[in-house]
Amino acid sequence: MARQPRRLLQQRKELVERYVRLAVRRWILRKAQTLARRLSRARLQWSERKRKDALVSTLETLALEAARARRLGFEANTTILNLGLFFLIAERDIQAVKIDALTHSDSWKRGLAARVMLLTIHELDIDKVAGNRLRQALDDGATPEDLRQEVTEAMRAIRKAQSRAQRQFAYLRNSTIAHRDPDAIRQYRDIVEIDGLEVTKIAADFYAGTGKFIEMIPRLLVHLSTLQGMIGQVKSQAARRSNSA
Repeated sequence: MARQPRRLLQQRKELVERYVRLAVRRWILRKAQTLARRLSRARLQWSERKRKDALVSTLETLALEAARARRLGFEANTTILNLGLFFLIAERDIQAVKIDALTHSDSWKRGLAARVMLLTIHELDIDKVAGNRLRQALDDGATPEDLRQEVTEAMRAIRKAQSRAQRQFAYLRNSTIAHRDPDAIRQYRDIVEIDGLEVTKIAADFYAGTGKFIEMIPRLLVHLSTLQGMIGQVKSQAARRSNSA
């Protein structure tokens, strides 16, 4: 006849004491994490307010300037402004959910916010909006070599952050965001185990790269607005129209 499992209090004293210590420790840890998230949420909401206001203001300015450059027919200016706007839109999406990914009281919402951040970085098609268009814009405006090098370094930092996200979270993206794993048990496990802090670190690397590029936009536009830059744009655009005619 099979033996019935003994209840907790029927176990040896040292086993009971160890179980109680572990249970109390886990309880204290959960309470501490909850309190830490609550305090961090208030601090982050306060500290992010200025960043959000600055980001929204810059977005509006770049959108207006990009539309004006396109309307006036300056292709190099349009490319630079459009690329900056492209990155800022992604930043705004990430900024909108970053605090929730780290501090929301609901663990599912924390995971969902982290997945939105991950998908935003993972799916950016940088080559489509930059690539040859950016090189052409720099060539058309006869951009100085030192400024071109800074643009290259900023783009390299952005691509590095994206590559890290794609490499590290490719499976998670396919399992829980884009295609959804048909094995719902595995999908659920992946969702509840997502590391919001690690995703946020990658987002910070992305911010660092896009920040470098955004800071250079005024300098690029100042150069493109010089006589050399304007003449270079007009001549290059005229040559392309002539070749395509």
